Amino acid sequence: MVKPAGALEGEVRAYGAKNAVLKEMAACLLATGDHHLTNVPRISDVKVMSELLVALGCRVDEPSDHELRVRVPACDQIHPVAPAHLFESMRASIVILGPLLARCGEANMALPGGDDFGQRPINFHTEGLSAMGATFHNDRTSIHATTNSPRLHATRVTLEYPSHTATDNLLMAAVLAQGRTIIENAAREPEVEDLGRQLIAMGAKIEGLGTSRLTIDGVEELAPAHHEVVTDRVVSATYLASGLITGGHVRVVDARAEHMVMLLRKLEAIGAEVDEAGPGVAVRARGRLRAVDVATLPYPGVATDYKPLLTAMLSVAEGVSVVTENLFVGRFRYVDELVRLGANITTEGHHAMIRGVERLIGTTVRASDIRAAAALTLAGLVAEGETTLTGLEHMDRGYDNFVGRLSALGANIERFT
Repeated sequence: MVKPAGALEGEVRAYGAKNAVLKEMAACLLATGDHHLTNVPRISDVKVMSELLVALGCRVDEPSDHELRVRVPACDQIHPVAPAHLFESMRASIVILGPLLARCGEANMALPGGDDFGQRPINFHTEGLSAMGATFHNDRTSIHATTNSPRLHATRVTLEYPSHTATDNLLMAAVLAQGRTIIENAAREPEVEDLGRQLIAMGAKIEGLGTSRLTIDGVEELAPAHHEVVTDRVVSATYLASGLITGGHVRVVDARAEHMVMLLRKLEAIGAEVDEAGPGVAVRARGRLRAVDVATLPYPGVATDYKPLLTAMLSVAEGVSVVTENLFVGRFRYVDELVRLGANITTEGHHAMIRGVERLIGTTVRASDIRAAAALTLAGLVAEGETTLTGLEHMDRGYDNFVGRLSALGANIERFT
């Protein structure tokens, strides 16, 4: 339950990125021994990935707060099969495919699940891995893959779209493949670059991180490493948005401004005073927010995960905004819930027209995905009366103690489940 409590003020930490840590946990499969990950967010997706690794034969411990130790057995003790429900509960489970094929030559898994905002085919993954020597025998519910030789072989892959999960999968497969692999039109997200840094610490040979062309010279063996997970830029954006929508002043002490350049420019256009001098990034609201047009694009453009947060802020901004979704169909499903709160938003195809209103009115709303949960919470912070949010399991997938951290900033928010 959320009630308005005025301007949020203070400092908060975002912790590690969900879209990095899950891939980095999967990358541990590439080497026998004890791997250490720090700055790990305490979210339910990490728990599911931990259970998945355990089912494959690994051991996962938490030596201290926000830290994981993943103990990976020898290849002949890894079981390349795990319960279907673990794969079906999150999209990121697809990234064990590359490491299992590279290390064990076999992978059997259910089709991955995750947030429901449109079709996201896996052909980018399977086509690239097939070019490296994998053979797939898939059906409507599962993936069965084997390799035709002890090691995958190098290839040149040009991705039709710069998918970060496909880039992650092919990158992890290529580090143990024989020869030089080149990935063209690779994703450039900071989380992909962070995975690459982990792999290099393990002994991989990778060039071009942060660019659209990755060159990987395969090695015969990797070793465990210690790696700090990069800060979550979307969680950082969420806390910054909580300050702006309430007219407050919030600093995310571990935010990385260089990973959020386009977003921070949009926040300035909306009316924020942005402080990048550190620590982290801070925003201060100066009067009522202003309308601005937004279009999502692959990194370094405005990420699709930012869009629900921006839409929530623009719903109470002065003027008319147009938000365009260029990456995923079906990702305006949270808009109906904002309308229930009194927002004036109409959608047509990939576009949403937002006519800012002076106030929202609390009611019961339901989140359909992780970022929708965050956006509806933001709206509840400025909605008169009480806003009751259901679908909290989505929030738990991507936010580490979201309610507690917002409360520490001054939010009037309480969780009952």
